[in-house]
Amino acid sequence: EVQLVESGGGLAQAGGSLRLSCAASGFTFANYGIGWFRQAPGKEREGVSCIINSSGHTYYTDSVEGRFTISSDHAKNMVYLHMNSLKPEDTAVYYCAIRYWDCLGYRKGADFSSWGQGTQVTVSS
Repeated sequence: EVQLVESGGGLAQAGGSLRLSCAASGFTFANYGIGWFRQAPGKEREGVSCIINSSGHTYYTDSVEGRFTISSDHAKNMVYLHMNSLKPEDTAVYYCAIRYWDCLGYRKGADFSSWGQGTQVTVSS
């Protein structure tokens, strides 16, 4: 059974940092792209970042470029989202999800599946 479990969310001050973790199981980790997504109250879900595990290529939405870093640990089947210079507008529930082989459509989450339960990130000003 494919399972993704997010953790690491919490409360941070503006300018602070958090590291989110996505624990993956039930599939061949190296064959998938894994994305991080977020949804704030009253807003649509948006893709934040994605990593193609077979190549290591990474993608970031413009609003987090230079502040967030996605990484993947193949030995532990873990994907991390290192979030620095946090802003109040980063407040949202963050999810991870997978797509076979690549990250196509990650900005909208199209064709991504096996969504985790999410972890809340709250950034205070």
